[in-house]
Amino acid sequence: MARASGAQRWGRGLYWGWLALLVVSLWLPGRPALAYNNPDLLPVEVTPIIDLNRSLTDIQEQALATELESFEAETGWKLRVLTQYDRTPGLAVKNFWQLDDRSILLVADPRGGNLLSFNVGEQVYPLLTRTFWVELQSRYGNQFFVRDHGEDQAIMQSLKAIEVCLTKADGCRVVPGLPQEQWLLTLITSLVGGVICGFAAQPRRTDQRVAWQWVLIFSPLWGMLFIAFGLGPVVSRTADWLPVVRNLAGFVIGVLVAYLTPLFGEPSPSKT
Repeated sequence: MARASGAQRWGRGLYWGWLALLVVSLWLPGRPALAYNNPDLLPVEVTPIIDLNRSLTDIQEQALATELESFEAETGWKLRVLTQYDRTPGLAVKNFWQLDDRSILLVADPRGGNLLSFNVGEQVYPLLTRTFWVELQSRYGNQFFVRDHGEDQAIMQSLKAIEVCLTKADGCRVVPGLPQEQWLLTLITSLVGGVICGFAAQPRRTDQRVAWQWVLIFSPLWGMLFIAFGLGPVVSRTADWLPVVRNLAGFVIGVLVAYLTPLFGEPSPSKT
């Protein structure tokens, strides 16, 4: 009992010691958090781009600034770019740019796992949903895209996609354009859907050519793979018919290979 009471006293003492240390650390005056609101880093002249991380060249910055200003004059949508690393003006950019419900702020910071993040006004969401921003961030801000194309292309291509969608009457539910790796994924799902459909169509009786009832039973599976994951992402992101034709051909090839496989595996009849 004495040992238990001593351990309890020791634990209570440790608890109150940590609590006192926490209170003292919060009470003592510390260094101001200028990194989160530092207007000293803002430029003298108002410009739509603050490139503290030097992600853009001077020519790229001038051309992009002119494009963003022209886009704002034509459409009323305010697009702004902030690149940062160890220094950031933080909340000071809100008053500097007069950000409102029709504003979109792109922040490029390479310190995290993804280069891009977006602060979006309320009036933007009816045109560009939250899933759009998640896909835009994952497509252009991931480490592989930045490694292969650079931070400048990640910034400019994401801004281009935003401008294209804001000029549409109904906006965009997905990011326009079909990257090569995404199309390959849709092609694979089309092939797999065709293989499942082909296996389901194999005849189970000698007087049967196609097992249509099994094709219908498995239609939710191969239909989801071919239509939802094979054709859906393609037709929603591009008007080009070539990837559609390729996915359709992949589905047909998968059906034929799976359907004809038992025929090639049957032993040849004996001459005797």
